[in-house]
Amino acid sequence: MRQTIFPSLALAAMALAHTPLWAQDDTEVHLEQAREAVQQFAQSLQTELKTAVEEGGPVHAIDVCSQRAPEIAQEISESTGIQTGRTSLQLRNPDNAPDDWERGVLNAFEERLAAGEDPKTMEHHEVREDGGVREIRYMRAIPAGELCMTCHGAEVRYDVEQALLRKYPDDQATGYSEGQIRGAFTLVQPM
Repeated sequence: MRQTIFPSLALAAMALAHTPLWAQDDTEVHLEQAREAVQQFAQSLQTELKTAVEEGGPVHAIDVCSQRAPEIAQEISESTGIQTGRTSLQLRNPDNAPDDWERGVLNAFEERLAAGEDPKTMEHHEVREDGGVREIRYMRAIPAGELCMTCHGAEVRYDVEQALLRKYPDDQATGYSEGQIRGAFTLVQPM
């Protein structure tokens, strides 16, 4: 009986060892690429917002955020091949509205926050098939930090509030406290 099992196991091991790289699950590689793209997006946007606040105050930062955030996302998408963006349950820019999958992940993030999880470490990914194309979808929570409070906090200066209302008359993205989930970075990458 041992002779029968051993050759079968040996053949199975050989088959796995000779599986072409393209056929192996490369989810971890794509996941790491998504994390790197999010890190690049977050750092670029935060740097530009800090500079805008220092140079022209929070009202200037609103203009920079509304113009540069989509441009940064587009630049990353073009350079990496990963569709990159942001979304939220409380929208400022309606162009960032979540799809059903994103809304589900955002709601799950809120549940995880309520259970005590740190939003700085919250992420979610799934490998999905859409129209015959296999892709990885990835989201990472954006915790509301000190810089965010200037335009997203519970107490927003009058001039900032007025500038937001002019640019975003249906703005829902205020009233946050530090540590809440402001939204999430969302990425889609073909596999």
